Amino acid sequence: MNSSSYTSLSSTKNTFLQFRPSQIYLPNYRPSVEFEPHCLRRDFLSLKPQLQPFSKPSLSLLTRSSNGFSRPFAAVSSFAEGDGDSAAPKEESAADGEPRGMAQAFHISSGTASAISVCIAVAALVVPLFMTSLGQGLPFKTRALSYVTLLFGFYMAWNIGANDVANAMGTSVGSGALSLRQAVLTAAVLEFSGALLMGTHVTSTMQKGILVADVFRGKDTLLFAGLLSSLAAAGTWLQVASYYGWPVSTTHCIVGSMVGFGLVYGGTGAVFWSSLARVTSSWVVSPLVGALASFLVYKCIRRFVYSAPNPGQAAAAAAPIAVFLGVTGISFAAFPLSKTLPIAVAQALSAGTAGAFLVDRTIRKQLGHLLANSAEEEADSAGAKSESKNIGFLSDIAGPTGTNLEIVYGVFGYMQILSACFMSFAHGGNDVSNAIGPLAAALSILQGGMTGGEIVIPNDVLAWGGFGIVAGLMMWGYRVIATIGKKITELTPTRGFAAEFAAASVVLGASKLGLPISATHTLVGAVMGVGFARGLNSVRAETVREIVTSWAVTIPAGATFAVIYTWILTKVLSYVL
Repeated sequence: MNSSSYTSLSSTKNTFLQFRPSQIYLPNYRPSVEFEPHCLRRDFLSLKPQLQPFSKPSLSLLTRSSNGFSRPFAAVSSFAEGDGDSAAPKEESAADGEPRGMAQAFHISSGTASAISVCIAVAALVVPLFMTSLGQGLPFKTRALSYVTLLFGFYMAWNIGANDVANAMGTSVGSGALSLRQAVLTAAVLEFSGALLMGTHVTSTMQKGILVADVFRGKDTLLFAGLLSSLAAAGTWLQVASYYGWPVSTTHCIVGSMVGFGLVYGGTGAVFWSSLARVTSSWVVSPLVGALASFLVYKCIRRFVYSAPNPGQAAAAAAPIAVFLGVTGISFAAFPLSKTLPIAVAQALSAGTAGAFLVDRTIRKQLGHLLANSAEEEADSAGAKSESKNIGFLSDIAGPTGTNLEIVYGVFGYMQILSACFMSFAHGGNDVSNAIGPLAAALSILQGGMTGGEIVIPNDVLAWGGFGIVAGLMMWGYRVIATIGKKITELTPTRGFAAEFAAASVVLGASKLGLPISATHTLVGAVMGVGFARGLNSVRAETVREIVTSWAVTIPAGATFAVIYTWILTKVLSYVL
């Protein structure tokens, strides 16, 4: 923006205003909505030429005084021009990039950020001393090695939180459905709850079926060193990826580490190559299926909601249907309430019906006055009804405006929050095993509790993994959240919901069918699919290239680190044991 074309004024509170002949531009401030951290939105907000007092920026939810509607998402005017075009996304300057620290990301003081980091570090060092999994009553050397093992597991879990949680919350932050602080606090509760309540209590010693167990029979010290090295190697690569904001698969990290250890210390016969081929194939399958699914979902929204005579009413009617389908499918596939098929189906349908009813009541209560007002706009646009019948599924359809725009983004803002909460809870229950699986196996080797190919994971280890995920999310999670939410393509509540709903559906269905799908790759592909639905130029090619390159490097990098760390640990253990 050329500053020479504007006249600058400064108020007594140093509020900087820029004037055009017909509009006022206020940098960084957003009236009547929640304040967003500048790492995620620094564009200018267009206002009508009237001066109003602005309160101090806050991360809390604010209520629109004009209509009483409290929205949990960013300014509607921020997206008013973006949902119907296919222009290339705006390039951000270096100053507008991701924040340089946790203090700037959450808009807190440096002292508060440092205090949070210190508390997490102290807890990570002290809590293991009181865990039953430490091996109370065992020799000191065994307890010391158990303590170190728990720290290795925490390090891996910390990096899972720093990188992989963006799968659940990145699109919600990018679209403005949640602020960064709200997303992190919500994900922290749900990730920990998912890890503790839904975490896998039984896991394979040879994580993900990558290594052949018989090759390492009778080599407990080597296997112990390999498990610890795999945790450290996967954590190291995840930390590198998180630093640069690359969303990589934690499963692929741990698989790469296991493969490197197995090849060097067990030979080619120590690796299930068919399993490795399935994992690598997900690099192609996951993003393609995710992109296709989100493309179709977003086109459905544009065709059947945007082109409707009253888009607001159409969105309000579509929301309960989507919730019914989602909750029913999730209840039946992911959380079967009964082993008897007819009863399980009936319970899933009941859960879906209850969810649809609650969402419909919430929408009608919060948006009822806007839905009534939209009827007046429908009368003004009655002449367009006949034209909408000829609109094709792939046609470029302009987005709604006015009251209908507020309703559509209000509905899909709430829908996106619901889908993000479920994905966060499910992620905590599923991916925590990437950290605690090798951790529990290493503890069993140390304490002589491993029998056969499976081990039982204690509850305190599940909670320990959940704590590590939450800690990583709070300290470094904002980095990858910025990439998912802002750097691939511009997101709005409708686009964000399309990406999340498509990704969750694909991952859930693929998991039941046993297909090689990565949640990270699927969501990234889904975000790209939403961008492609608006035009090829709507996806930032540079960001996509960086992400794909990081995917390709993940397994080799994990394998390399694992070999190095195993060599070091075997030397150290030879002196300790």
